[in-house]
Amino acid sequence: MANITLAEAVKLKSILTKRIHDLEDEMRRAAFTTVEKGNEPVQSPRSLQVVEAELDTVRTDSRVLDRLMYRANIDHSIDFQGQPLAIVEAIELATQLRAKARFYKELSMSQKEEIQFGYSEGTIVYRVALFDPEDYRVKSLQAEKDAHKLSNAINAKNYSITLDFDDSKYF
Repeated sequence: MANITLAEAVKLKSILTKRIHDLEDEMRRAAFTTVEKGNEPVQSPRSLQVVEAELDTVRTDSRVLDRLMYRANIDHSIDFQGQPLAIVEAIELATQLRAKARFYKELSMSQKEEIQFGYSEGTIVYRVALFDPEDYRVKSLQAEKDAHKLSNAINAKNYSITLDFDDSKYF
């Protein structure tokens, strides 16, 4: 059996998912036709059974590829900030770092103090930040930078891991 890198497997997974959707659409087209009463239905170029068999094969390949990718993502690790992380954990951390960066950026755009209208009839009310927005601007940039570093490390690792999978049917 041929080998592919984990990075190639990630791309192939996307291709297989699209292929499954395309084959489901082809099955819908092959399953039905419209004819005038008394006329014979025109068959699709490929029968429903042929498309269904191909779909089953692609689904099987997709499941096998998932298993291999999941196992690789658990069994292999990367070093990030002096700490070894399984790839699956590193992927989740990168996602969390991006979310953290977005939230910190939102906080960084806050005014230190702003007047609030419509809260009190005769009293002036202020919304006061209990933090320094500039601190969160800096934290946002650092979280984004860390997410990029981690993503680059994951991508590099994905090119060094090989999976026992034959992709010749798809590439």
